Amino acid sequence: MKISIARERRAQERRVATTPDTAKRLVGMGLEVVVESGAGAGGSFPDSAYEAAGAKIARDAAAALGAGDIVLKVQRPLRQGEGAIDEVALMKRGAVLIGLLQPLQQRADVEAYARAGITAFAMELVPRITRAQSMDVLSSQANLAGYRAVLDAATEFGRAMPMMMTAAGTIPPARVLVMGAGVAGLQAIATARRLGAVVSATDVRFAAKEQVESLGATFLAVDIEAMKAMETAGGYAKEMGEDFARRQREHVTEALRKIDIVICTALIPGRKAPVLITRQMVAVMRPGSVIVDLAVEQGGNVEGSEFGKTVTTANGVSIVGHANVPSRIAVDASQLYSKNLLAFLGLLIDKEKQLRIDTADEIVKATLLTRDGKVVHPELAAAAPAAGA
Repeated sequence: MKISIARERRAQERRVATTPDTAKRLVGMGLEVVVESGAGAGGSFPDSAYEAAGAKIARDAAAALGAGDIVLKVQRPLRQGEGAIDEVALMKRGAVLIGLLQPLQQRADVEAYARAGITAFAMELVPRITRAQSMDVLSSQANLAGYRAVLDAATEFGRAMPMMMTAAGTIPPARVLVMGAGVAGLQAIATARRLGAVVSATDVRFAAKEQVESLGATFLAVDIEAMKAMETAGGYAKEMGEDFARRQREHVTEALRKIDIVICTALIPGRKAPVLITRQMVAVMRPGSVIVDLAVEQGGNVEGSEFGKTVTTANGVSIVGHANVPSRIAVDASQLYSKNLLAFLGLLIDKEKQLRIDTADEIVKATLLTRDGKVVHPELAAAAPAAGA
């Protein structure tokens, strides 16, 4: 069985789906690994490292993708008209595609996989259950994004983060507010604390309070009883009602008057990101303050944030909207992502090194998008046309 890894061609993407370490493990399992030349360059993984791990180097995308029984990707493959090549067309019929495919946002792509006879799995749909923790790509990448967000904020911020007592006087510590205490938010709290900042955090889920306080941050609470109902069974935050949102904004607005750095991390799976900070709220912040919007790719938590840009408001607040933040720390992001994929492959490849797709397995069922020329995922199948349409 051949495992193919192509170079990522979408803008702002430096990660690679398989590192040399993971390739070595795949080869050790008796699988053939084919890597497109230059695929690991963005993560500082040269072709020679893959060759030393036992992988074969393909000269181009056609040679890499066309050979694969299983194709591992970070970003969704390019379709006709999206780039110099059509990656979907290069894959052979019957191939298995695994990656961050954004199926809820990119339904036309899912239909294209079905028409091409590709069996596709979306890693962002891995359920948040104990057995799937080693495959949870959203958590592994969000963890690094939260860390990087604080570093980006510190770089943009015109002052020091920790309190410093010098002969010339005392520099007060930066005050950081983290909005959204999921994986990215908790890592942002921990990182800001390590840099010496005074940190507070807010989240609509009551369960986040204990986690925030365990990291040494102050939790900003509006309505404890309402917050207890703001969490799904899967651990995600529900969309807040208008009354709760209004009271939350008022509470946060008052806090923002004294805050230097804000890290926004709130996302709702498959939906536009909720607006947490309005233009009016930004207007009360002090000149030189910094906001990092980690949700900018899904519409943004901050009014005025722009995808891939850092903008400065009339009152001197910098709003950072970097694209693809995990890719800004590509070496570690690739290492963790490739290990997530390796764990997922354990569900699909049996002891005889044969492909076995067991739809009775809840992880397989939750992530499977297309099979046998059809869209099979429950949330997508009803709206999808027939594969030959």
